[in-house]
Amino acid sequence: MAKEKNPNSRTIAENRKARFSYEIMDTLEAGLVLVGTEVKSLREGHANIQESYASVEGGEIWLINAHIPEYSAGNRFNHAPRRRRKLLLSKREMARLSQAVEREGMTLVPLRLYFNERGLAKLNLALARGKKTHDKRETVKQRDWNREKARLLKERG
Repeated sequence: MAKEKNPNSRTIAENRKARFSYEIMDTLEAGLVLVGTEVKSLREGHANIQESYASVEGGEIWLINAHIPEYSAGNRFNHAPRRRRKLLLSKREMARLSQAVEREGMTLVPLRLYFNERGLAKLNLALARGKKTHDKRETVKQRDWNREKARLLKERG
């Protein structure tokens, strides 16, 4: 029996450049504190997390610079598009992430914003280390080689 895909479970925004610019060490799922018009705007499929990042401030983790545009029918109760949004994580996860950011020089990068099976907005957050320019070139070289290798194998057999 095939599993039905839940219409509520879908990707809203993805940060494709993150995997190219950062070496991903660990990922985890975090909830978001949102206001009503933000949720409605996300349901319409509008969001951008390309330039955003997460920051540890005052024992809490915040999503900074994520753009969720104003809801079209929101009138005067609309939200600010680039406001800081609190991330919901357990105390243990927050402590582990803040230690990694402070001691090891890691960065918290959002990878994907989506609705889970229950219809709640979630953020896939990565603990990452920035790549140097030569590392990025190596990544491109490796990807091109894998593509070429797949082509050769397909031709031969």
